[in-house]
Amino acid sequence: MGKVLLFLYDGMAGFEITLAAHVLNTEKAAKIVPIAYTDTINSAAEITYRADTTVEEALNLEDVAGLIIPGGFQCDLREELIELIRRLDKAKKLLAAICAGPQYLARAGVLTDRSYTTSLRTWTKEDEERFGGADPFPRETFRPQRVVRDDHIITAYGDAFVDFAVEIFEYFGLFRDDAEREEYLRGIRGI
Repeated sequence: MGKVLLFLYDGMAGFEITLAAHVLNTEKAAKIVPIAYTDTINSAAEITYRADTTVEEALNLEDVAGLIIPGGFQCDLREELIELIRRLDKAKKLLAAICAGPQYLARAGVLTDRSYTTSLRTWTKEDEERFGGADPFPRETFRPQRVVRDDHIITAYGDAFVDFAVEIFEYFGLFRDDAEREEYLRGIRGI
């Protein structure tokens, strides 16, 4: 069982990654390892999270199977996170980001020539001020879909957190077939 790193940062939308983390952990598909720049993080909901290790220390972890990045309306992209994203991309390990989280992947340069989606469907003057700069996304490969998977990269709109989680489960082979996947989706949606 590999490790799936959860990047935590101040202002993140924790609910967007909770289902994925819960199922991966309880199904023993992966060991969830929360990482951050600091020990404690305050989410957008003002819930305090605690990281197991720093992003810099995560660079030395073995058996890393992937990284999940929640959305949030901040972007604190440091060199150690860029290096981690690029290493995982080169090794074709899971890179999953939701809502505004794909901006971390775009800023690290791994979305070039890859299909992706994001809740940041356009880049406004307000976004430039909020996130500190010009649009990082390669707009020619943007797909206006709830969830997009391009090989080992999974991206999603923020309101598609269930579909996002299910795509991650599919990546890790948690479903026997499409019928089991659809049954799971119907069950979790209560239909």
